[in-house]
Amino acid sequence: MQRRTLLAAALTSTAAATLGALGAGTASAAALDPTVPPGGNFNLSIWSLQLPTGSPGSPDTIAPAQLKGANGYSNPSYFWTDKNDGSMTFWAPEKGVTTPNSNYARSELREMNANGSAANWTLAGNHTLSAQLRIVSVTKNVAVGQVKLGTGGTSTKPLAELYYRPNGDIYLGTQNSPDASGQTLHKVGSVALGVKWTYVLNVNGNTLSLTLNGTKTTYTIPAAFNPYRQYFKAGSYNQSSSESSTNGAKVKFYSLTVQHA
Repeated sequence: MQRRTLLAAALTSTAAATLGALGAGTASAAALDPTVPPGGNFNLSIWSLQLPTGSPGSPDTIAPAQLKGANGYSNPSYFWTDKNDGSMTFWAPEKGVTTPNSNYARSELREMNANGSAANWTLAGNHTLSAQLRIVSVTKNVAVGQVKLGTGGTSTKPLAELYYRPNGDIYLGTQNSPDASGQTLHKVGSVALGVKWTYVLNVNGNTLSLTLNGTKTTYTIPAAFNPYRQYFKAGSYNQSSSESSTNGAKVKFYSLTVQHA
């Protein structure tokens, strides 16, 4: 397998393992119960939820203890179970409360540890985020999965972001360096709006890989990122802003799994 830096990728035909084999604790799409909150179908004990509500620069955050289980948190506007198919549904409007370092609203999960502390893992080891999802609506662009920089330096940039656009094109954005503001965009596939697809984001030492519907793309992580720890994010991180509360991005997840080895 040919490897390149984050500025360019080598596309391979290596098939990914099935989503169910990549970790326990998440119901399959066929087993989703449409009558319970998302925590009744998904293991949300290792996630917190960031919402597009709250005060400026300080969005509301729902802790894992509130999310988990069949009596867990749901929100009819931003985070709920679809009554038709049981999917965990995220809505992020163009107008909403943002974090201090972003201009965009989100309804998005942030990885946590089992003890309730914020996940913050090193590049060493094997770290995997797997999902099956579909995008129902998007105005311009939505990030549906991230590998985000944690502690280890001053940067708050993502190592990688997975984007979906209205025409169905899917891009992986890779950060050029911790301190640079720009990303390199790699087109990794295309899936029609409303159609289910799968992704697997994996960090294994100095290698980042994305498997999209069974096709794997591999990147080498530059040494400048070595001091940083990481964590996963997943949901609807809308990449456009306006004064509209009706335009935005709606994303439905049918499985979501995290594994560390």
